[in-house]
Amino acid sequence: MEATNLNWHKAPGEPVKLDETVLEIATDKVDSEFPSTSEGVVEEILFKENDVVPIGAVIARIRTGTEETVNVQPAAPTPAREPEAQIAVPESSPQQRKESYGGGRFYSPLVLNIAANEGVSMTELEAIPGTGNDGRVTKKDILQYVADRKSASGTAQQQSQVPAKQQNNINIENKEDEAALPQPYFGENVEIIELDRMRKLIAKHMVDSKHTSPHVTSFTEADVTNMVLWRNKVKKEFEKRENEKITFTPLFIEAVIKCLKKYPWLNSSLHQDKLIVKKDINIGMATALPSGNLIVPVIKNADQLNLVGLTRKVNGLANAARMNKLKPDDTTGGSFTITNVGTFGSLMGTPIINQPQVAILAVGAIKKRPVVIESEQGDAIAIRHMMYLSLSYDHRIIDGALGATFLNAIARELENFNPDREF
Repeated sequence: MEATNLNWHKAPGEPVKLDETVLEIATDKVDSEFPSTSEGVVEEILFKENDVVPIGAVIARIRTGTEETVNVQPAAPTPAREPEAQIAVPESSPQQRKESYGGGRFYSPLVLNIAANEGVSMTELEAIPGTGNDGRVTKKDILQYVADRKSASGTAQQQSQVPAKQQNNINIENKEDEAALPQPYFGENVEIIELDRMRKLIAKHMVDSKHTSPHVTSFTEADVTNMVLWRNKVKKEFEKRENEKITFTPLFIEAVIKCLKKYPWLNSSLHQDKLIVKKDINIGMATALPSGNLIVPVIKNADQLNLVGLTRKVNGLANAARMNKLKPDDTTGGSFTITNVGTFGSLMGTPIINQPQVAILAVGAIKKRPVVIESEQGDAIAIRHMMYLSLSYDHRIIDGALGATFLNAIARELENFNPDREF
């Protein structure tokens, strides 16, 4: 629906080449660079840095060598001589647009979520004047409406509790009181760090998820010895033949895909009182960034890929995330998420659901442990590669029986890994 201008790479009067980066923008998930689709001189910049810009808004004009003014549109590149091209935020997918209509007006999932959390009815929502493209209600619009409503309610309550002769001064006095409030004291030997934009958004999404879904987490463990030994056996040949390093992540995804086909409710989302079961299996993989923040790129139609294809996708998205090269579309449309808490040594975790999904799987560190195994000769103690798995799920939709059954199905898939398989 909108994006924030982060950083202009060009100023008015500066030349720009074809495909040269003009600016950086930030959506609620990723930062993206926008290239110029024409060559010339930047004539005018219409939005400042940190301005929130709706889809379709022209934000800059370029003077070409033909004395023609051109507006660039990276989302849908146009010839340099076309006078009405635009530099714009890429539009949401058709699936997102279909899910976000209320009456005859478009509302983004974010706006609808804020409205639901703040108790804003659809009648109120339709009455809010939108500042977005085609009069759409933006995040800024709905938040301003909520703030104004709370302010009006608070003022009316205060005025009902003070004498009439004091009511004319109440707003001024409140502002003076707010300015006079003491700042919190954190102690002397501290370092105060302002959270960056992504960390603030992650914090908000995590709180929103807990408010939206009643979380339940189930745990199990799996003997992944066959899988570990197979990977150790083939990883050099795999890298030599495919020019890709094979990690455990595509093997985990492979097992999850098989189980999602058996238990499709885990591959769904809830919209009001309707369960939306997704036919496409789009796997999100939580990835840690060098900054310490977290992002979830998505492997679209993961069930249509073989192990080599999954490996290429996993490595490609992980590298793009670490180099800040993900595109907005790379982080949308997920239907189920996997987070590898074992990457940093954790044995298990209680992950928070990535809304609007209904479940998320955490895989822990693989450790060698002595365990009791059954054989034809009887029980024996052996050194095995063991791993804990944990599944957090939305208890509005997924009951404990289904959640535990699905989780144990994944464990059995990993334990029954074929050590003689080809890749």
